[in-house]
Amino acid sequence: MTRLFLALFLFLPGFLQSGEKNVLFIVADDLNCAIGPYGDKNAITPNLDRLAGRGMTFLNAYCQQAVCNPSRSSFLTGRYPDDTGVDDLRKSFRTALPDVITLPQAFLSAGYFTQCAGKIFHNMGETKDRQSWSVDEYLFEGTHAADTVFAQLPKGENPPKYKAPVSEALNVPDTAYRDGRITEYAVEAIRRVGEKGKPFFLAVGYWRPHLPFVAPQKYWDLYDADAISGPDPSDPPKDVPAIALHPNREVHGYGLVPDGPVDEDLTKHLRHGYYASISFLDAQVGQLLDALDRSEQAENTIVVFTSDHGFHIGEHGLWAKTTNFELDARVPLIIADPSQPDSHALSLNSLAELVDLIPTLTELAGVPTPPGQQGDSLAPLFTDAFAPVNEYAFTQHQHPFYGKSPATHWGYSVRSLHWRYTEWWNIKTGEIDERELYDHKNDSGETRNVVAAHPDIAKELSEVLQKQFGK
Repeated sequence: MTRLFLALFLFLPGFLQSGEKNVLFIVADDLNCAIGPYGDKNAITPNLDRLAGRGMTFLNAYCQQAVCNPSRSSFLTGRYPDDTGVDDLRKSFRTALPDVITLPQAFLSAGYFTQCAGKIFHNMGETKDRQSWSVDEYLFEGTHAADTVFAQLPKGENPPKYKAPVSEALNVPDTAYRDGRITEYAVEAIRRVGEKGKPFFLAVGYWRPHLPFVAPQKYWDLYDADAISGPDPSDPPKDVPAIALHPNREVHGYGLVPDGPVDEDLTKHLRHGYYASISFLDAQVGQLLDALDRSEQAENTIVVFTSDHGFHIGEHGLWAKTTNFELDARVPLIIADPSQPDSHALSLNSLAELVDLIPTLTELAGVPTPPGQQGDSLAPLFTDAFAPVNEYAFTQHQHPFYGKSPATHWGYSVRSLHWRYTEWWNIKTGEIDERELYDHKNDSGETRNVVAAHPDIAKELSEVLQKQFGK
């Protein structure tokens, strides 16, 4: 009883002395690892390259479910999706976990000024979390279709029947879109940090590069569409079970995308749009870094950059997310801690999970870690790049995710440095209906399901899933 009282008391606001390090926490939406620090040859991302030079890049970081609300609910609470109870776009984690202490709330409880610009918690339903912030969130809700110039213009007597076109390339300022306005707000917040008299936790959640692919024309002009490489691999994996795939409902929900397979010309255009959106995002990150340098807080601020999940842009014949494949599960993760010079410009192969963020950031900043964390701190890697942290990373997804019918299966996936293994559990029967195994040492593109050829590996990793998820 005494321990419980002490744990609760430690997290009462204002009880603890303020930590010594600020945190700038930047989250992209639907960004895979198609950026410079991960070796992408198409991407023009000088500011993310600059951030990577200041910090540690985790080359093998993974989300816990490849769709917005479940993923964000997971990494903002430090719990796996089965514990948050969030498996759709509208549920609140507070239903299953009413007293959980979120990432920003941990800093708020330690005496920080916590502020949110943009989409950090999800943008739909009852998913905001006012108790995590010192002041109200800014530009955190709305639809992605509404973040278009198209949505702001009069439609006339015969308006298009789609909610928004799949892309926009217009000669408009950055502030024509939410991300530009979010940056303005965040830059001003950084400029005024000294007025608060306490350390800050500033979360900046960008809406790009989520569909529709909209960015000012100048970012499209950075690229020659013909020079952008095509999807690789373009076909589904050999021997993949059908349940692992989906019908690309999200991209077909926008205008100017015909029914059926996405053809070569549209594929080229959409890939161009995705990279233009990434460069738009990169420019916003550059403004934040510049503002931080001007504020004289750069040497006292941990900067984190990540994404809620990955994304397919034609690979495997897929568009968007909602799978357990590597391209959806793997995310960029860069953590720059000025007080850890040995970690600067360092890229690590060590496995990381987004559920590790709370224990990592609280340890690096020197504030108490909330109880109940299911991830592990990555902080030891900042002083010892070979420190053992995660042997595995876990991702899960239900099938189908989008659709009028309820889900029939849960796919549970485990990633080791060598393998990705996935089991599809029938929700009604509890039986495993399908299995997948991909050899990342020899087939990083996951072009072939080799589960039949490696029953011993499948058995070993199945036991890991049993232990993790109790299946």
